[in-house]
Amino acid sequence: MTTAASTIRQLPAPPGRLTRPALFLDMDGVLAPLAETPDAVVPDARRTAVLRALAQRLNGRLAIISGRTLAEIDRIAESAAASASGVHGLERRRADGSLDRAAADPAVRDAVAAFQDFARTRPGIIVEDKAVSASLHYRQAQGEAEAVGALAERLADETGLTLQPGNLVVELKTPGTDKGTALAAFMAEAPFKGAMPVMLGDDLTDEDGFRAAEALGGFGVLVGPPRATAARHGLPDVDAVLAWLDAVEETP
Repeated sequence: MTTAASTIRQLPAPPGRLTRPALFLDMDGVLAPLAETPDAVVPDARRTAVLRALAQRLNGRLAIISGRTLAEIDRIAESAAASASGVHGLERRRADGSLDRAAADPAVRDAVAAFQDFARTRPGIIVEDKAVSASLHYRQAQGEAEAVGALAERLADETGLTLQPGNLVVELKTPGTDKGTALAAFMAEAPFKGAMPVMLGDDLTDEDGFRAAEALGGFGVLVGPPRATAARHGLPDVDAVLAWLDAVEETP
């Protein structure tokens, strides 16, 4: 009997030759290993070199789409990607350098304050204020998972903010965008327009990107352990991602 889990485990690696691809890459868990704290992820010479070479090979059809802010994306990737989207689509920089930034929902300030109150008496809990969203990281306090989830759900109900669960993090964000809307916006513009979108992600937040890529004639690539996913291909870890990005070629 074939189970869902066994089907997911058998996801094939993405092909090494693609017809006019446009690559959309998550940061944490895809381009960079997951770390205990957000600021523990630092630039890496290999990653930067791979991204710069890839952007050149694909004539700029490369974008990083992350839950991190644009400033954090640029810090970690050393500005190797001209096109980037931060905070699940709430910030987006086009290839020409122009920016789209959503106005922050005022309720984000309430979420930040509530998260800070929660973290004050719980060692290992980290609050991240992204202006348009608030994140509560509990990687170093996994015993608080139930309390973190309950708090986030209550605040989402009270404020109308969008609850975005992630890998040992919850985020309350200004409504209106996700990684899928960011990918679709890029695909409507040069240099991505008319290309085949390929989204690489590891987290539940990347499923919107996988679905958007599929809808636009491309596919998703799940990085990491098997799970239910809209992705059609898989890679085991960050090293495999970088090796594939370094080798992938555009067919004539």
